[in-house]
Amino acid sequence: MLREQVGERLRRMSAEERAAASTQARALLTAQTLWQSAQSVLFFAPLPAELDVWPLLAVALGVGKKVALPRFERGTRTYTACLIQNPETDLQVGHFGIREPGAHCSCLASGRVDLILVPGVAFDQQGHRLGRGKGYYDQLLTVIRGTRCGVAFDQQIAQEIPVEPHDARMDYLLTPTRWVEPIP
Repeated sequence: MLREQVGERLRRMSAEERAAASTQARALLTAQTLWQSAQSVLFFAPLPAELDVWPLLAVALGVGKKVALPRFERGTRTYTACLIQNPETDLQVGHFGIREPGAHCSCLASGRVDLILVPGVAFDQQGHRLGRGKGYYDQLLTVIRGTRCGVAFDQQIAQEIPVEPHDARMDYLLTPTRWVEPIP
């Protein structure tokens, strides 16, 4: 039910509204000490209806941050975090039609990054996340350690998210108008 409600809110946003909100959210993120001090960042390749943090990937690489993206491993049906150095040569269209690191990109050896940017269908102010329902991202968040930041449009913030034992909690939330540190 919540997935459908949020989906309807997002469908009402025009492409121009999405672009302007994404620009606003990126500016808010880059103003944060957490972003500025992060030496490594796990990004995600946004789907068309998701807040677009993608332009920050080039910014991060340009200032010397280590950048990783999830890659779907067909054999295990799990995501692994892999490093990229050049988006033009290191990315391919993956299993779900999402940009991901190519087979030549090495997996993150340490299992740790400073900042993890996390997509979701919806979030609440306590840091709970509603994903797409398959659990792939929650699985990734069990093996990659770092500060988790949920990334969403304001329309994706719900009063309360139903929580299951495997659901990963966010440390921060980023929307175009808010930088939220969830209540412990």
